Amino acid sequence: MPARPVHDGLFRTLDDGSIRLVGGFSPTSGRHHFPAQSTCPYSGADDVEPVELSSEGTLWGWTAVTAPPPGYLGTVPFGFGVVELPEGIRVITRLEEPDPERLAFGAPVRLVPVTLDGGDEPVVTYSFEAL
Repeated sequence: MPARPVHDGLFRTLDDGSIRLVGGFSPTSGRHHFPAQSTCPYSGADDVEPVELSSEGTLWGWTAVTAPPPGYLGTVPFGFGVVELPEGIRVITRLEEPDPERLAFGAPVRLVPVTLDGGDEPVVTYSFEAL
């Protein structure tokens, strides 16, 4: 059974199976944002263009999730943190490394797709792994 995206519009799946986060860019503010919105969260302008964001970034903060959130059917622990992308935005994200001791501030990370148990059907979401 094919997996469904955790939420439509968060990312695009490329032909090679990799993914790219879909953000927005407003020429008025000159800034990117994620997730994409129809208006710029910085200026309120309605000139937002959808853009694929960089697939590599820098780790800014992290922790381990050791108890499953309500409705979550996947395994624990898993990492959770903040990744800064070259576009100047920080993404709150799942991390593939569950052990906080193995992560470091400023570490390079790469976007990867992750398939989780969604109950009736598998769910694909995004995560970052250390390079």
